[in-house]
Amino acid sequence: MDVLKRLSSKNLLFFNLVLMGAIFGFSFAFLSFTCTSPQSKATVKAQENSVTIPASALEVAESIQTVFRSVADKVIPSVVELKTVSVRKQETPSFPGIPFEFFFGPQQPGEGGREFRSQGLGSGIIVRQERNTYFVLTNNHVVTDSNGNPVDEIRIAAGDSKEYPAELVAREPRRDLAMVKFSAPEKYPLAVLGDSDLVDVGDWAIAVGNPLGFESSVTMGIVSAVGRTGGPGDNINDFIQTDASINQGNSGGALVNIRGEVIGINMWIASSTGGGSMGLGFAIPINNAKSVIDEFINKGEVSDGWLGVSLLDVDSDMSKDMGIEGKQGALASGVFLDSPAAKAGIQPGDFITAVDGKEMRSSRQLTRIVADLKAGEKHIFTVLRGNRSVDLTVTIAVRNNEVAAENGKLWPGLLALPLNDNVRKELQIDDKIKKGLVVVQVVDKSPAAVVGIQRKDIITAVNGEAVNDLNTFYSILREKADKELWFDVSRGGTNLETMRFKR
Repeated sequence: MDVLKRLSSKNLLFFNLVLMGAIFGFSFAFLSFTCTSPQSKATVKAQENSVTIPASALEVAESIQTVFRSVADKVIPSVVELKTVSVRKQETPSFPGIPFEFFFGPQQPGEGGREFRSQGLGSGIIVRQERNTYFVLTNNHVVTDSNGNPVDEIRIAAGDSKEYPAELVAREPRRDLAMVKFSAPEKYPLAVLGDSDLVDVGDWAIAVGNPLGFESSVTMGIVSAVGRTGGPGDNINDFIQTDASINQGNSGGALVNIRGEVIGINMWIASSTGGGSMGLGFAIPINNAKSVIDEFINKGEVSDGWLGVSLLDVDSDMSKDMGIEGKQGALASGVFLDSPAAKAGIQPGDFITAVDGKEMRSSRQLTRIVADLKAGEKHIFTVLRGNRSVDLTVTIAVRNNEVAAENGKLWPGLLALPLNDNVRKELQIDDKIKKGLVVVQVVDKSPAAVVGIQRKDIITAVNGEAVNDLNTFYSILREKADKELWFDVSRGGTNLETMRFKR
């Protein structure tokens, strides 16, 4: 009776059900396995000789591959990685008086500061050697911090996994170029510098550097364009554009041609993805850098040439207003008094089209050409003045940043544009105003600022003579304002005459 009660108990019933389920599951799995025959499985085998490549085509492809291998073998050893550290010290708050001074004593200036170390990566090209010292060309932004100050520490990582301390030799922000040097007992090859003037759209382009810290990386593409302008900061370069993949860390690395010659120094990328490569990489033409390498090494600085003009690119409305449609060059919107340009006879409104017979395409190109000229040299500047071409001989001076920024000598110190729909909309000019030139910029402390010209003023007359276009405006400046200058303007619906500036 006790046994029957135990067999019929709930606990034993539950155990029996679990046991039966396990037996049933095992049996089903066993039957399924045994009922599946090996012959029912599908067998996939790789096809042999699925692609037939003509021997001649394969030979051409392998020849190209050999070229890229040879270029990589030749260039990689001359491209190094730059590891930088910027140290910033932040003072901790001081707490004078009791109880701080009671426990710790009086706090001295500079005590209690905390150091912050910021690391950076870039690339560089070995271009010179003097005994055991190697000189590396790179970008200025690689060896400066976010404030434009030189970094505190630089180390060179060579392709053989060896690292060396390095020091800054010189830097030139306007070209975004710099040079560092390091000493090593090992032998490292120098890069072969090519001729970037021979580079053309469609040429092979091979980028070598250390993107994102992956040392000795090589990417390949073509030259997408030449003579590009723009880029970060106030650089004066034109650029080689390439679709060879360039990323952060490639800056300062080499862009080489199919012969393994350096044709450019990788500098920046255009991206809408926060810095990722989109096939829009830009390199400084190596010919832009050749002129400064010797100055970096021998003088520790670059002595730029100075012309003494404020340059501007003209748009279609301006060129039409000045009668220079279809012409390329740069407008001298202002001239520094007593500058080389002023002494040679260059005047505001002159449209500079050539230097020593070489045609100018833009203000940035002209700025770079002038910067490369040597002080004391004489050069022929061709300008369009009105409807005639004039050749002027200029003796170049050394650029002095303080003199170049002396706005009080910039004549006349304003930028005026013809009225059009875009200007009216941008500056909210009343549609009722039909004549005159609108002032879009006034240089602080310049003669125009001194007499009281303001942005958005409508200039209706210069020295009492009516002006309706840029041609007339600059013509009066050249011919009738050599001793005294004043303006008639319309400001907020009121007609005014400015003070007079005596030269």
